[in-house]
Amino acid sequence: MTDNVSTKERPGQVAADTGYANGPSLEEINRTVAIPKEKGFFKNLIAFSGPGALVAVGYMDPGNWVTSIGGGAKYGYLLMSVILISSLIAMLLQYMAAKLGIVTQMDLAQATRAHTTKKVGFVLWVMTELAIMATDIAEVIGGAIALQLLFGIPLIIGVALTVFDVLLLLLLTKLGFRKIEAIVVCLITVILVVFAYEVVIAQPNMGQAMANFIPQPQIVHPGQLTMALGIVGATVMPHNLYLHSSIAQTRKFDRNDPAEMRRAVKFTTWDSNIQLVGAFVINCLLLLLGAALFFGKDADQLGTFSQLYNALQDNHLAGAVASPFLSTLFATALLASGQNSTITGTLTGQVIMEGFINLKIPMWVRRLVTRLLSVAPVIICTLIYGGSEQALDRLLVNSQVFLSIALPFSMIPLTIFTSSKKIMGDYANKPWVTVLAWTSSIVLTILNLQIIWGTVADLF
Repeated sequence: MTDNVSTKERPGQVAADTGYANGPSLEEINRTVAIPKEKGFFKNLIAFSGPGALVAVGYMDPGNWVTSIGGGAKYGYLLMSVILISSLIAMLLQYMAAKLGIVTQMDLAQATRAHTTKKVGFVLWVMTELAIMATDIAEVIGGAIALQLLFGIPLIIGVALTVFDVLLLLLLTKLGFRKIEAIVVCLITVILVVFAYEVVIAQPNMGQAMANFIPQPQIVHPGQLTMALGIVGATVMPHNLYLHSSIAQTRKFDRNDPAEMRRAVKFTTWDSNIQLVGAFVINCLLLLLGAALFFGKDADQLGTFSQLYNALQDNHLAGAVASPFLSTLFATALLASGQNSTITGTLTGQVIMEGFINLKIPMWVRRLVTRLLSVAPVIICTLIYGGSEQALDRLLVNSQVFLSIALPFSMIPLTIFTSSKKIMGDYANKPWVTVLAWTSSIVLTILNLQIIWGTVADLF
């Protein structure tokens, strides 16, 4: 999914020169990773690999877990096709986001500010900041609950401890962006290994699972459709589009050389797609685990992280494979997922703040403020409801509903910008890419509106 390029002048140069781009995106890591001159495929793939891993984190964050496992518990292997379709849409969107960053040298926030009015830009900034906060809420809750399950740390203290994740990110930034990428890849590997092991132990029916990669008519039934929409809404996250358009610019190469630009777009796309395949596998493992262990049983007992943790050591629910070891592995993977999402969420918060409003404050202050804004609602909820996980779970669900509202505010500008010859030059989306992008944007918007409508209807 790469474009042939013959453009002589780099698209986006005018916007950058007039100051709209507000300087390089994530300036402290922009163009800091050297690229070898060798033309070998695997050497280039390794050199460009890394940003895709940070993006893939958003497609396997704690907000996805209950939905995917619950989908398997309620409907068996039926929704495997939904995970596949969501992943293909993710690959398309992330390809466009990375291409926008490489070609224009602006992230999506900067491009939005450059190509919209101040009023529209302000509205989009507010919506995006709220989406970042909603995303971070799921990460904070997942991390805090994992600390409670593993070490018995009270939720309020666990939530407060997540603030110190920012210090870890600052340290890693000092060591270099490749160190951040390496840590993220290691944590993803932990999650993959844990769930691969648990699925092997659970012995799912792989024949049925593979057959359900083809969409089945039952998906359109009300209950199944609601769960399917939940999986889609929790999978495609708006903050990833901003993040990828920024960190795709971390590679250092000659941006005035068309051949170098083609190489960057090509291998960045390879990196993104490979990493998103990994996220697809993990989401499939989550659904397989729910289907193999809990299908046909009381799925209402699996609505929170603690309930899932307890179910994995409950012989009545998990059967003969139940054990405290499986529960411990689950909590360990949850902690790894929360840490991963914390790193990417904090970086994205910086991209948004700098790109939309050009706020220049010390790096550690900017990241700490971003984190505290996200932690505050979780702490307030924890204090009001006395550390109740059920209350935090409701907050998590509400945050995912808000992300459904915010998603079109990121997808539609991305589709407009990357389809524009004026902005992208010869890198503009090919007609078939544009059609797929608009179709995905419209369909996801309609589906997410249905989620919102269903949630509002339930309230009354």
